[in-house]
Amino acid sequence: MVTRLPVIVGFGGVNSAGRASFHHAYRRTIWDSLPAEEQRTTVAALSAMMGLASFRNGQFFSPDGTALDQSGYQTLEQRVLEGSLIRRINLFDPDHVAGNSVLALEPENGAIELACANINDDVYTQWRVENLNGGRARLTNEVKTELKVETYRKLAVQSGGQLPDGFDPSTLYKSRFHPKGLQLAIIGASDAVRSIGIDWQTIADRVRPDEVAVYAASAMAQLDEAGTGGMLQARLRGSRVSAKQLPLGLNTMPADFVNAYVLGSVGATGANAGACATFLYNLRLAVEDIQAGRRRVCVVGNAEAPLTPEVIEGYAAMSALATDDGLSKLDGEDKPNHRRASRPFGNNCGFTLGESGQYFVLFDDELAIEMGANIHAAVPEVFVNADGFKKSISSPGPGNYITLAKAVAAARALLGDEAVRQRSFVQAHGSSTPQNRTTESRILNMVANAFGIEGWPVSAVKAFVGHSLAPASADQMNNTLGVMRHGVLAGIKTIDELAPDLEDDHLNIVTEDLDVSDRADVAFLNSKGFGGNNATGTVLSPDITAAMLEKRYGSKTMNEYRARAEQTAAQAKLYDDACLAGPMEPIYRFGDALVDESQIEITEHGVTLPTFAQPVDLDLENRYPDMS
Repeated sequence: MVTRLPVIVGFGGVNSAGRASFHHAYRRTIWDSLPAEEQRTTVAALSAMMGLASFRNGQFFSPDGTALDQSGYQTLEQRVLEGSLIRRINLFDPDHVAGNSVLALEPENGAIELACANINDDVYTQWRVENLNGGRARLTNEVKTELKVETYRKLAVQSGGQLPDGFDPSTLYKSRFHPKGLQLAIIGASDAVRSIGIDWQTIADRVRPDEVAVYAASAMAQLDEAGTGGMLQARLRGSRVSAKQLPLGLNTMPADFVNAYVLGSVGATGANAGACATFLYNLRLAVEDIQAGRRRVCVVGNAEAPLTPEVIEGYAAMSALATDDGLSKLDGEDKPNHRRASRPFGNNCGFTLGESGQYFVLFDDELAIEMGANIHAAVPEVFVNADGFKKSISSPGPGNYITLAKAVAAARALLGDEAVRQRSFVQAHGSSTPQNRTTESRILNMVANAFGIEGWPVSAVKAFVGHSLAPASADQMNNTLGVMRHGVLAGIKTIDELAPDLEDDHLNIVTEDLDVSDRADVAFLNSKGFGGNNATGTVLSPDITAAMLEKRYGSKTMNEYRARAEQTAAQAKLYDDACLAGPMEPIYRFGDALVDESQIEITEHGVTLPTFAQPVDLDLENRYPDMS
């Protein structure tokens, strides 16, 4: 059997650059290089998300239905640009974050008065209670006691890659009790599925139920109040743990929610966590499944919402984040430039957290041709390697040398030396820490030298959207698809110059947007994660993919495919137009079309499920004939 080629037929999601589908978020990162018409489209996509305006029939309208004149558009454009990408956090007041201070009371030295209704049974073990008039009581401590008093503090880190101002995913569907990370999973997966231009039911009817897979995870799980964070804080804050917080906090939920509420899938599912390389870890599962013929459709993605005071302080305690003080010192200014907080490969002082939910739909090549799906790229290989023995769990190691070298070698084996040397570029991990800039530049430079690559174009999307942890390499992927479509590699415009300690003799780390229309055939997505998690993926452009498919299927089949794909693209555009004209409408099928288990039929040849067009095949091949 020939090896099936995994191809991307749909992609979507949201991050601080906007909506990923149809390359809108990508275009925000190359704003200054866009023609005026594409700038208007980018404004339209963001303003619709932010609730500022709708775009219909080439005209912008305010929320009250008034058409915007040129002055109104200019104001709208300014608000859209200021309210996207990395900026000062406004999800909460970073100058006024609630916490507790501890007051120590020696025995008999402290007494407080309060209403009797506020005293619970646990109080009597440490306090002497004296009832007063009017339903009040005086409490005197009998043992050394600590009182926790609510106070407020200022965060040392105040920049973040938060979602565009005004965009609240919880308002787009019935999101009751959902942590924000899972809201992003619903939005991202829906956007990806609807971007295909083929109804999901049509896709599901074409394949067997177990030929579909969903691989997705979060790295930190859901740490806001609706998830694990709220569960761990509840008793300390004097409230109760809810029945939702623990299960919705699991890091598998970005896959589970997609199965249960977006796709209704009964196929394979999984959540492979690899710290900051988590997306590529899950993508590898999908790629290998499709190559082996186990799955024909895979939905892969991640969702993470780490912009909470607790997570920010956790990374800050590791000296991993760019603090306001550190940014000010770098610039010699009194105030930090939050816009330029993330500075990959420049003089930097730490990374910047971001929130993101990104998903991709992959078909095998045969299914894509049959269904006329638009092919945005192919992913022939993803490599994963650990770091071996370590003295620090957060320090880099040798694993990334292996993953990047193998990814380049795989592209060379497939396309030849010239493609690798002259027509490839790199989406670097580019976390914006001093350690990353030296170690990753050394890895990239060594691999470039080994394969005879000169002036290797390197970009780092974290300069624009921050470090979203699990979806970080998914942010790289959606930006890469934009590069392959538009031919412009986003320059790292948050730095004035490259740091002097880089090893970049064979690299072109771009600080301005670069025209790569003649060399955007192959991309390498590089990712490094805490704990020794390293991954590099090889991505092929639509043109290269089409040329490969022409060899496999012939001109006649490909011409017929292209005719079908044009119709698919037209259907997909209708979805995009709807998103420009109003709020996104995610797929959320809570309790809808449930499988009636009493109607399941099992024979020795298959399992038939109600609502599924095809049965699960039980005529399995013996994979070990030499041992049977």
